[in-house]
Amino acid sequence: MKNPVNPFKRALAQKQLQIGLWLGLANAYTTEICAGAGFDWLLIDGEHAPNDLNTILAQLQAIAGYPASHAIARVPVGHGHVGTALIKQYLDLGVQTILVPMVDTAEQARAVVQATRYPPQGIRGMAGARASRWGRVADYGHQANEQICVLVQAETQTALDNLDAIAAVEGVDGVFIGPADLSASMGHIGEQDHPRVRAAIEDAFVRILRAGKAPGILMADDALARRYIALGGVFVAVGLDGNLLARHSSALAARFKTTA
Repeated sequence: MKNPVNPFKRALAQKQLQIGLWLGLANAYTTEICAGAGFDWLLIDGEHAPNDLNTILAQLQAIAGYPASHAIARVPVGHGHVGTALIKQYLDLGVQTILVPMVDTAEQARAVVQATRYPPQGIRGMAGARASRWGRVADYGHQANEQICVLVQAETQTALDNLDAIAAVEGVDGVFIGPADLSASMGHIGEQDHPRVRAAIEDAFVRILRAGKAPGILMADDALARRYIALGGVFVAVGLDGNLLARHSSALAARFKTTA
């Protein structure tokens, strides 16, 4: 048995646009519905959603039935001993692409990459878990590193100040701009479309691309999402499962209640 090639990592390297959806409902049933929608990637959120290792595993299993959609998982934290342990556990579940929030410096980015690599390139602990198909991928320890995709989030003014150094870190495949936290860091809470925020994001995209890396973002506003795609966004999430349910259920109720 061979270790699966990471199609998302390959697409990012070739700067092929990948359209995604954010999954925050922490439920394998709704995840499977979304997996059949045709998105290139689905982000299982371990930072702002009530996910644990068991719910993440169930969602990975649900997405596996729809190989056209690539599963990505976001850890709640990526730094220090806790972050290193969580990254190891996510990878052992079979996650090949990991998103790490609040990366403010190149040193933090390097630590994240180290946590995803087996020695001698990194410090990931060895285990015959689901990632190796319980040992059935006989050479997994030698194959795994090259298929792991590392995405780091730049979502503060500090991160933008250090963006060139972060993007230059070997092993970082993409840099995700977190517009909500970035707008808050810049003094514009809830104003992701503020001119200063938009200008900062657009400048960040230029710098990430100049470094040869893939820029990404989550943007549920259609016009802004298309704008960032036009500016070279490579992995762009265009919606969130919970927001879709909230918006469409409210709209359905309103249509009938106002005509009753």
